[in-house]
Amino acid sequence: MSSEALPPVVDAKTWQQELDALRVREKAATRELDAIAAQRRRLPMVELPEYTLRSAEGPVRLVDLFEDKKQLIVYHHMWFPGKKWQCSGCTGLTSQYTRLDFLGQWDARFVIVTQGPLDEALAYKERVGNKMDWYSTAESPFGADVDAPPGGGFAFNVFLRDGDKVYRTWHTSGRGCEQLSHTFPLIDVLPYGRQEEWQDAPDGWPQSPTYSRWMESERYAELYGADDA
Repeated sequence: MSSEALPPVVDAKTWQQELDALRVREKAATRELDAIAAQRRRLPMVELPEYTLRSAEGPVRLVDLFEDKKQLIVYHHMWFPGKKWQCSGCTGLTSQYTRLDFLGQWDARFVIVTQGPLDEALAYKERVGNKMDWYSTAESPFGADVDAPPGGGFAFNVFLRDGDKVYRTWHTSGRGCEQLSHTFPLIDVLPYGRQEEWQDAPDGWPQSPTYSRWMESERYAELYGADDA
């Protein structure tokens, strides 16, 4: 990194003026996110048939994943059968979710579902130190029916339960998942940001090929997983 790859140095008054100008846009973005959330709350929903998934305790119905809660967030983890190391993006994203019991205050629960065989999935969960409850949909059409098919990408789905009936209320994938993580929001407030070539950055800013700074799954295992990972 060259010594020129630095923000300009200004006096405190000028810095505050620049920050205030940025704050106008930040507040506008916050209001737009509020409006999007309001529209999301007004989405219709679709009733789902009954599905049977696999858990560490045996077969479970989709409605059982809610336990005693009314709302459910599901992250669909990409899966490559027979591989020791799974998608590094999914591994990194789910490694963030370690303390989500607070969702109970909002009558909600968060789980991970994968198309992988249950024994492989649970072994991987242990290997990388994941703290969430995992379920397998390898023997069910559930994943394919909610846009997370075998061999497909990662996704979030949200469900609402009314008695034993389950309804699908929201879905996102790709970059839509970023808003449900803290990784990129934290990186984006850094002076150099994500340091990826596709991003708009001043001349001389450090930039690398997309994904090149992302950690591999093995590294997550070293940081958070079992000792013998």
